[in-house]
Amino acid sequence: MGRVIVWLNGTHGAGKTTTGTHVQRLLPDSRVLDAEKVGETLMDIRPGLPGTDNFQHWPPWRPLVVETARRVLDYAGGTLVMPMTVLVEEYWREISGGLAGYGIPVRHFVLHADRETLRRRIAGDTVTGPDSPFRLRYLEPYARAARDWLHAEAEVVDTTHLTPAQAAGRIVAALGR
Repeated sequence: MGRVIVWLNGTHGAGKTTTGTHVQRLLPDSRVLDAEKVGETLMDIRPGLPGTDNFQHWPPWRPLVVETARRVLDYAGGTLVMPMTVLVEEYWREISGGLAGYGIPVRHFVLHADRETLRRRIAGDTVTGPDSPFRLRYLEPYARAARDWLHAEAEVVDTTHLTPAQAAGRIVAALGR
C-alpha cells in the first residue's frame, strides 16, 4: 500500500483504539501511532503550558503530530494507523493539510455509534473507569461535528452493531478498493 495513514476518528466509546489494533494486525507493514502520546508529552512539560481542558488546543500539538507521523513513515515506511479523536474542523485541516504537504495520503475513517451505544460503552469502560465525565463531555461536540463537517469529510463506519474486529475488516476492505 506504500506510505499512508489510516486515521480512525470518532468520539470516545466508538472503538478507535481497539479497532486500530485489529486494523494493524490485518495490514502488512503497519504500525499504530497514538497521537494522544504527543499530547501526553506536552502535558509533562514543567512548568506546564498554559491551562486548557484538552491538549489539542495547544498550538504545538497539531504540527508535532504531523512531524511525528512523517518522521516515523520516513524511517519505517508502511502504514500508520492513527486512532485519534479530532472534532475541531480547523485542527483537522491543519493536520491533514500538513500531511498532504509532505505527500502523505490519509484515509480518514470515522467510527460512529448512536448516542445510547456510546453512553453504554463509556459506562462500562474498564480502562478509564465507568462514566468518565471527560468522555461523556464529548458526546455533544461529536454529534455537532458529525452534522457540520466530520461525516462529509471521512468514510463513516457505523460500529453500533459491530465488534472492533468487524469494523477493522470493513476498514481494510475499503482500503483495498
